[in-house]
Amino acid sequence: MSKDPFQILADELTLIRKDMDQLQRTSLDKDEAKKLNQIVTAAVMKMAKATEDAPGEIQEALEADRDQMARSATQAATRAAESAMAGIRHDLDNERAKFSQAAGEARREAWRWFGGFWVWLASMLATGAVIGALAMAWIAGRGDAREFGQFPSIYCGTAGGQVVEQDNGSSYCAIWINRPDQ
Repeated sequence: MSKDPFQILADELTLIRKDMDQLQRTSLDKDEAKKLNQIVTAAVMKMAKATEDAPGEIQEALEADRDQMARSATQAATRAAESAMAGIRHDLDNERAKFSQAAGEARREAWRWFGGFWVWLASMLATGAVIGALAMAWIAGRGDAREFGQFPSIYCGTAGGQVVEQDNGSSYCAIWINRPDQ
């Protein structure tokens, strides 16, 4: 069944007419074309402005990201330092307890080795005797000065002085501060 050439031509023309109708329905009139031009122009202008503003916005975003990273790094470093310090504090507490225990044992051993209570008592008595002797020497010195004042003729020679007799029969004790050359 072969088609008639006229029929083929008619079919082709019908197809062309349908295509033309469809093109007319999809094509724009003058007002629609102006609107479309304005919309496309506005979109192109927005894209151009966005392209110009992009470096600043990107810079701001990068700065915000950098600040956030710095805060995060600081927080992470702080947490790590606190964790390390907690470990060190725990180790120091353990070492302090061991040191205190060892010091107590050393003190008890020294107490036993050096004689304990009796040596301590003897050393306290010796210290008391030395302090007593020093107090006696200090008091005795004051007592000697008082005795010298009451009895200068007896103590003049032993105090480094010299008894001087006067023509009227009286005498006094002379103590040289600077002795003359003899």
